[in-house]
Amino acid sequence: MPISITEAQPPLKFIPPAFDPVVYRFTKLVLPAWLRWRVQLVEIQVSNPETLVNLYRQFQTGNIRFMMAFRHPSTNDPYCMFHLLSQCLPKVAKQQGVELAKPIHAHFIYDRGIPLWAGKPVGWLYSRLGCTPIRRGKVDLQGLRSARQLFVEGRFPMAAAPEGATNGHSEVVSPIESGIAQFGFWCVEDLRKAKRSEQVMIVPIGIQYHYATPPWQELDTLLSELEADAGLLLYPEDDSELGSFADQSQELLYKRLIRLSEHLLLQMEKFYTKFYHQNPQVPLAERSTSEATDLASPEMTQSSIAANQPLAERLHTLLNAALVVAEQHFGLPPKGSLTDRCRRLEQAGWDWIYREDLKHLEGLSLVERGLADRIAEEANLRLWHMRLVETFVSVTGHYVFEKPTVERFAETTLLLWDMVTRIKGKTPFPRPCLGAQRVQMTVGEPIAVSERWADYKANRRQAVAVLTHDLQLALENMIF
Repeated sequence: MPISITEAQPPLKFIPPAFDPVVYRFTKLVLPAWLRWRVQLVEIQVSNPETLVNLYRQFQTGNIRFMMAFRHPSTNDPYCMFHLLSQCLPKVAKQQGVELAKPIHAHFIYDRGIPLWAGKPVGWLYSRLGCTPIRRGKVDLQGLRSARQLFVEGRFPMAAAPEGATNGHSEVVSPIESGIAQFGFWCVEDLRKAKRSEQVMIVPIGIQYHYATPPWQELDTLLSELEADAGLLLYPEDDSELGSFADQSQELLYKRLIRLSEHLLLQMEKFYTKFYHQNPQVPLAERSTSEATDLASPEMTQSSIAANQPLAERLHTLLNAALVVAEQHFGLPPKGSLTDRCRRLEQAGWDWIYREDLKHLEGLSLVERGLADRIAEEANLRLWHMRLVETFVSVTGHYVFEKPTVERFAETTLLLWDMVTRIKGKTPFPRPCLGAQRVQMTVGEPIAVSERWADYKANRRQAVAVLTHDLQLALENMIF
């Protein structure tokens, strides 16, 4: 989403998939350089690629239809998937003596909102690569029809991220959405109606990032910048030990990270209490002694730092308050998970910005146009609260302490950078690059959707829920 929207916009148009072999070949050509120099992914390792080669062979011989359901911890995930299909699989197929028709590609399902913040050229590129968009916060009939048709009739298999959005955590899988499972059963249904015999599969694919060289110094520098933005002084000398860190420098970094988190949390609690009449603060009686004394103080006990349970509770309460502020503006009830509420708010904001009811904005009177612009501007401002929540939906409060690797330090610090950047009125894209990364991709065992058809016919909702649960477990089991 652009940082500043001050005018009503015409309705969002569906971007139809229109695969162009020339655009595909150009993208494949420039991808290795883009990965190395722009994204700084220096190595992509793939476990069990033979499984995917076999699935493509069966797809191309008309025996199966399948969808790849890949993890989505980072905005770099689509690059990794494109590399897997265009670079890795052809090599593995050649080694196995398997002849696959070129190109080895997929129809990706992507969020219609991406071209809004990434730019119209991205929407054009996605279209020419055969991708199909979908709007997450509503029943997008056109988007659903496109994806459903491609699953049954598309030139390539399908690919989608069942988490729905990035969560910034390589080692935490967000609750996945039921849409992937539903698409699988719809594909079985459509094939049966057409009297076709292909089997339908869903293939879980894990993606996990590791730094080629631990960027401890870069982390220290970024944290210092965030502390300066937050108005925090240098962290004082502290002899207390937590006992879970490799050395004192890492322990100090963790204490600084907790202090910054506490400080930002306190500032946001005051912000929503004073200016939005919310009550996001957990009562003092429910907090630890050290927190009740001084939440912004660096002199915290081992138990208050290690457990972080009050921090997690306060964060959840704060996120709820931020969503309530936006929901009250749009007249929405606070129903469902934080993610569900974010999706509904996004769609409500789009409805007020991209006006379906005003298809010819140029024909409005100056007064009508002025009022429409005011509504769009206010809607965009309220979506700011939702974007803050979207950043922290997967934060647990103990992610770093339970396993203090440089990756977890980096992921948490970058989430705080996202927050501070949005508070400063800037866009969090692109993020700071702390160092070159290696990627581990894992192709899981395919889940046979066709074999669950009888269960689906007996109880559709339960069959979708069970398949979604099984896919969630499969993705979680690929984290190491």
